[in-house]
Amino acid sequence: MRQTFAKLTRPAIRKLEVGERIAEHGIIAERTASGDIRYTINIMVDGQRIHRVIGREGEGVTRTQAEDAIEALRTRAREDRLDLAPKRKTHRTFAEAATDYLANIKESTGPQDRGFADIANKHRNLEQHLVPALGKHRLDKISEIAVKGYARNRIASGASVATVNRELATLSHLFKRATKWKWLKAEDCPPIEKAAEPQKQITILSPEQQQDLLRAAIADQDAQSWLFVAIGLNAAMRHSEILRIRFDQIDFANRRIYIPEAKAGQRVQPITPSLADMLKRECDQREDAEGWVFPATKSNSTTPHRQAMTKQFERIVKRAGLNPAKVTPHVMRHTAITQLVQAGADLPTIQKISGHKTLVALMRYVHIAGAHIDDAIAAIDIGFPDAITQELHTASKSVSHNAA
Repeated sequence: MRQTFAKLTRPAIRKLEVGERIAEHGIIAERTASGDIRYTINIMVDGQRIHRVIGREGEGVTRTQAEDAIEALRTRAREDRLDLAPKRKTHRTFAEAATDYLANIKESTGPQDRGFADIANKHRNLEQHLVPALGKHRLDKISEIAVKGYARNRIASGASVATVNRELATLSHLFKRATKWKWLKAEDCPPIEKAAEPQKQITILSPEQQQDLLRAAIADQDAQSWLFVAIGLNAAMRHSEILRIRFDQIDFANRRIYIPEAKAGQRVQPITPSLADMLKRECDQREDAEGWVFPATKSNSTTPHRQAMTKQFERIVKRAGLNPAKVTPHVMRHTAITQLVQAGADLPTIQKISGHKTLVALMRYVHIAGAHIDDAIAAIDIGFPDAITQELHTASKSVSHNAA
C-alpha cells in the first residue's frame, strides 16, 4: 500500500526553487542548480542507514520510482530475515559474531574442537585488527574483496605476511565455526587466501649437538626436562603435543601415542624403541600410571598438564653451549624430520610421523636435506690444485684499496 504524501506532493515539487528541498517518508526531492529535480532516499532498513540517489526528473525519474526503490529494499530485507538464525531478529554483524565466537571457543575443550587452541592470539587478532576493520559489516555480507582489502591494508600498515596470515587463519576459523553453529550458510563464507610467506632458515642439530642437549637436560634442575628433550628428539612432535601426552594414550607394545588434539587433527604418533622403553620405565615409577606425562606443577594451573617448557629449554640450550636465539623446542622437530629425509624415508611415511596436514609442507625439508641434492651437487665438485694457496691468491687490503 502506497504512502500518502502531505508535503511531497507533485504541485509542491514543481514550485521548488533552486537549492530548496522537500523530504517526506524517506524520499527527498531537491531543485538542483541546473533546474532539474533530483530524487534521493534516506531510510533505515534492519538497523542500517541507506542513503541513495535514485535519479533526476530529466531522466524520467519521479517520486513513484523513489517509492518503488524503498519498497524493494524493504522487501529484500524481509526476504533476508527468512534466513535468520533461530531467536535472531536481525543479522549478526561481524563484531557480534566475534564476541559470540570467542565466548563459544573458550567454553569448548573437547578433542573434536581442534583449532580452539591459542585463544589468546585469536582474541588479539580479532579485537585489535579484524573487528576494527570488519566489525560493522554483516557477517553474511563480508566478501572476498573485503577480505583481500583487509590483507592489503594490513601489509601497507607494516604488518608482515606471516602476521596477516595468522589473522586470516583466525578469520577462516570463525567462518567455519559460524557455519557449523548455523549462523550463516556455507555459500556465504568468503574465500580466504593466504599469501606465500618467505621461508625461514631451518636450524638443524648435529648428532653431537643432540647428545649435548640431552646431557644438559639430564643435568637440569627440572626433573621433567630430560623427558621433554628425549621425546622431542625421538618423535618429531610439536611442543604443545608433547605436553599433552597421557600415559593411558601410549601403546608401549606397538610404540604408538594417540594424540587427540593436534594441529592437523587427531592422529597416532609412532615413536622409537628407545623412547617407548624410556616412557614405560617412567610410567612404572609414577603414582598415576594413567595420567599426564607432564602434569601441572602449580595447584592454580588452568590446565591439568604443563603449558610450556620454554624457560627450561632455554636453560638447557645455554648449558649445552648452543644459541638460544636459534635453538628453540621446534628445532628438535626440524631435526627429527630432516633425519628422516636424509635416511631416505618416503614422504607419506614421514607425514605419518610428523603429522603434517599436507605433503606440500614437507617439501621444504626435501629441498634442503634430500640425499638427491647432495648427489646432484657432487656431480660438479671440482677439486683445487695444490698450487693455489690462501696467502698467495687472496688480495691484501692494501692491494684492494689501491685497485679501487
